[in-house]
Amino acid sequence: MPAQPTAFDSARLDALPREFFNRDPRRVCRELLGKVLVRREQSKLLAGRVVEVEAYMGVNDPAAHAAAGLTPRNRVLFGPPGHAYIYFIYGNHYCLNVSCMPEGKAGCVLFRALEPLAGIAEMEKARGLEGAAANQRVLRLLTSGPGRLAEALGITRARDNDKDLTGLHSDLFLADDAYRPRRVLTTARVGITKAAERSLRYLIAGNEFVSGKR
Repeated sequence: MPAQPTAFDSARLDALPREFFNRDPRRVCRELLGKVLVRREQSKLLAGRVVEVEAYMGVNDPAAHAAAGLTPRNRVLFGPPGHAYIYFIYGNHYCLNVSCMPEGKAGCVLFRALEPLAGIAEMEKARGLEGAAANQRVLRLLTSGPGRLAEALGITRARDNDKDLTGLHSDLFLADDAYRPRRVLTTARVGITKAAERSLRYLIAGNEFVSGKR
C-alpha cells in the first residue's frame, strides 16, 4: 500500500511543555508518537510527524550514552528535560535525541523516523532526492531513519545540540496538532549490541514511514 501522509494544519500547533519531557523516557516515547517535529528555515516551515522512537534509560542502560556517567559530550542528557542531544555516528550522519527525566537524572528519546508533512521540497533538496513527492517509494526515504531525518531537517550538533525544543520561539521544536495514533507497537531497539533485548522501540502500527521492517 503506498505511503499516504496524514492531515496536517500548521495553525493548530501547540508547543509541548517542558513537563512533557520530565518523565520516564518510556512514557515520553509513547506520547511522542503522532506529535510533530518542526524546523523553521527562514520563511519556510519544515515538519514531520513522529512515527518511530527509542527510549534510552540513562546510567543503568548499557546502550545509553549516559551509561559512562556525566561527561562534557553527554551533559545535555542530564538535564534540564526537553533539550536536543545531537551526536555524530558512523562518520557520516547525526542523530537527534530529546532529554528526559528531572535535571540531574539522565534519560532520552532517540527520533528514528518521521512522516514528512510540510516543507517537502526543502527536505528533498537537503537529502538530494528531488522529486520525492511524486514517488511514494522515494518519499518514504526522506525521513525514515535517524540520519535521514536529521539531514532532511538540517540538524547538526554544531547548530542544534542543547537547543530547547519546548517553545515556539525556537527554530527546532516539538508540537501537538491533536493527532492521535490508533495503535502503538513496541520492539527491540535497532542497531545496538548492548541491552539489545529490551523492548524500547516504539512505532505507530501500520505507518509506512517507519524505518526498516514495518
